[in-house]
Amino acid sequence: MSTAALGIRIARQTRLLTWLFLLNAAILTVYAGFIVILVPDQVAAIDEENKVANLAIVMTASSIATIVIHPLMGALSDRTRSRLGRRAPWIIIGGATGALFTVLLAGATSLWVLCLYWVLMMLCVNSVATVGSAVVPDHFARERLGVASAVVALGIFVGMGAGVALAGIAVNSIGIGYAAFGIGFMIVCVLFVVFNRDFSSRDLERPPFSWRSFLAGFWVDPKRFPDFWWAFAGRFFLILAYQSVQSYLLYILRDYVGLSNSESTAMSTPITAVMLVGALLTTYFVGRVSDRTGRRKAFVFLASVIMAASLAIPLLVPSVGGMFALAAVFGVGYGIYMSVDMALMNEVLPAADQAAKDLGILNIATALPQAFTPALVGVLILLSGGYTAVFVAGIVFAVLGALTVIPIRGVR
Repeated sequence: MSTAALGIRIARQTRLLTWLFLLNAAILTVYAGFIVILVPDQVAAIDEENKVANLAIVMTASSIATIVIHPLMGALSDRTRSRLGRRAPWIIIGGATGALFTVLLAGATSLWVLCLYWVLMMLCVNSVATVGSAVVPDHFARERLGVASAVVALGIFVGMGAGVALAGIAVNSIGIGYAAFGIGFMIVCVLFVVFNRDFSSRDLERPPFSWRSFLAGFWVDPKRFPDFWWAFAGRFFLILAYQSVQSYLLYILRDYVGLSNSESTAMSTPITAVMLVGALLTTYFVGRVSDRTGRRKAFVFLASVIMAASLAIPLLVPSVGGMFALAAVFGVGYGIYMSVDMALMNEVLPAADQAAKDLGILNIATALPQAFTPALVGVLILLSGGYTAVFVAGIVFAVLGALTVIPIRGVR
């Protein structure tokens, strides 16, 4: 490759990294803002007495729906043939329809209407997430996957902080706030496509379609590809450890720490910001070190141990200070994990030409904890009478996340 061609390629990849950061920040702004504050607050406003059970219904419904959409959108994206490429049309469609359902969600006054719009909105946002994740293996070689993974993780963490902060403002002006979230998300999706023009996929060969082969493609043989499923299990347990606390942060602050509704809403932002700072301190550095050393598993193991240790802090110090300490330590561990997560997942993919579909299956490991966590946390609270069992369960999940990466053989 000539020097000029190499320079153009590096410039394109640098621009793409910037927009991958922005796209994932936009996705997580919506995720975090709605999951941590806006939807729980809306659910509580509809029925304060049954808020825990109702939130479990709403979150479980959306998570079950996204379990289906991840591999489905990935498979459709792999087969798409258009002038804009395989990924761009779905990013635009997902951004536009996601914005629409965000606006409609603001007007929901009953639990079931809220649940319907929330599920539809999450289908759209998760479609963008799945298709967007396939852009990385499309454009980056193996030795650059760590940097790409770290940049995506940085976008995720910035989006988490921005989402909670903006949601704290939007909760008092629900109509304008929800519309701002939706429109902002749509704009980023459109600009991502505009500034990162992909190659046309019209001339790519597309295998003949049959429902039998299409549905069979969603099964990855664990005997042939054991690393794929060990990576799936590792992500599942680590995301479950994260979700077990983060999804119920607002209620933990209210019912475990003892803050008022207004105090807990206000405190959610700085606590999430502390977690963000902890993650930002490690993410990019670890991603680059991972690329240079070619190692992923050791960082996942280290991250799991740190996350498990952090979840023990509120058990010993059940206070606002304890929650801030949890956020700081957990953020460091979660930042280490996310810096190599995408790189690890891309290295266990069975087939390069079906990357979006296979990444969609791996994304189920993120969606499943979102489906299980509300019901699981609800049961733990009912059986134990409080949130102590939730933190203990999170510790167990983090340890299991560490153990499941050990059998992976194809990745160092």
